[in-house]
Amino acid sequence: MGNLTITVDDETLKRARIRALERGESVNAYLADQLRKYAEDDEDERQQRTVTRLLELSKSMSGTSGGRGWSREDLYDDRRIS
Repeated sequence: MGNLTITVDDETLKRARIRALERGESVNAYLADQLRKYAEDDEDERQQRTVTRLLELSKSMSGTSGGRGWSREDLYDDRRIS
């Protein structure tokens, strides 16, 4: 597990410690949870943007097979050893 050092003014830290005590948690636990959420949200957003972009690309491509189908032999023809 990694360690993180932050700098915050004394008054803010004092108020944060008081609030954490009132909630029955530690400032460290609260910040770790917030950082975890921050990192996860970013990943979720990135994945959603990727899915959206792939869907847009698939709709914009006008490729067609012309009704042609492929057999297993067609697909692996270039891998056959003569």
